[in-house]
Amino acid sequence: MQKVKKAVIPVAGFGTRFLPATKATPKEMMPIVDKPIIQYIVEEAVASGIDTIIFVTGRHKRAIEDHFDYAPELEYALTKSGKEEFVNIIREISDMADFVYIRQKEQLGLGHAILMAEHVIGNEPFAVLLGDELIINHENPGINQLIDVYRKFGKSVLGTTEVPKEETYKYGIVEGTFIEDHIRLVNYLVEKPEPEEAPSTSAIIGRYILTPKIFDALKRTPFGKGGELQLTDALMTLRKEEVIYSKDIEGKRHDTGNKLGYIKAIIDFALERQDTKDFVRELIINKAKELEG
Repeated sequence: MQKVKKAVIPVAGFGTRFLPATKATPKEMMPIVDKPIIQYIVEEAVASGIDTIIFVTGRHKRAIEDHFDYAPELEYALTKSGKEEFVNIIREISDMADFVYIRQKEQLGLGHAILMAEHVIGNEPFAVLLGDELIINHENPGINQLIDVYRKFGKSVLGTTEVPKEETYKYGIVEGTFIEDHIRLVNYLVEKPEPEEAPSTSAIIGRYILTPKIFDALKRTPFGKGGELQLTDALMTLRKEEVIYSKDIEGKRHDTGNKLGYIKAIIDFALERQDTKDFVRELIINKAKELEG
C-alpha cells in the first residue's frame, strides 16, 4: 500500500467574511497570536509524515508563498542585530516540506481546486486539509488519524465530527454505519443540507484522505450548488464504485473561518502558551468583573 506523502491545501478563496482585513492579506495568513493559521495546518500535515505540500492558490495569495520561502534579507538583519534565535525559527518554516504552488484562475469550488492538483499527485493517495479548520491533538494529529484508517482499509477516509442539527447547512453531511469505534462505512453524503433534510449530524470538517480515483470521479461530476464543482458530489460518484470510510477526529477543533471562531481560537491558544497564559487569564477575569459591575 502506498504511503500518504502529499497534501493539497486549497487557499484561493477571497476570505470575504474577514473584509476589510483580507483585502490585501490572505485569510490564511491571519495570526493566532504570532503564527499564521496556515502554518498550523502545514505543521499538522508534516507531523503526520507528509513531505510535499501543494497549495492551490490565487494571484492575491503571494504572501503565503513568501511565508514558506527563504528570507535572506530578514535573516541577515536578524543576525546583524544578534537575534539568531529568530533566524532559526523562520528558516525552519521553509525547511518543513517541499512546497508546490498551483494557480486556480477561477474559484469554481473545492472539487475543482483538488482536480487542479492531479498532475502533481499522480497515481498516489493524498491528504486534503482545509485552512479554516485547526485541529489540535499533540499525540495524534488530526490528519494522521485518517492516515491510520487508510493504512487499515486502503480507501478514502473523511474526517468528521458531530454538529448541532441546526448547523448541518454549513457542512457536508455523512450518513454511515459504524464498523468500529469512531469509524463509519459511508452510505450517503450530501452537501450543506437544511436541518430538516440532513440524514445525520455527522459533519465533514476539512480533513480528507483520498485515493487517486477521486480525479476521475471529479471529471464525471456535474457542477452543483453555486455553479461549483463540489467534492461531496464527486465523493458520492466515487462511493458507487468503491467503499469510503469516515472517522470522527479526536482533538480540539477551532473553526477560524468566522469571526467568533477566530477570536475563540486566539484566546484558547493564548491560554495554552507559557508566555501569554497568565496575562490573558488575568485580562479575562478583570474584564468579567468590569462587565458584572
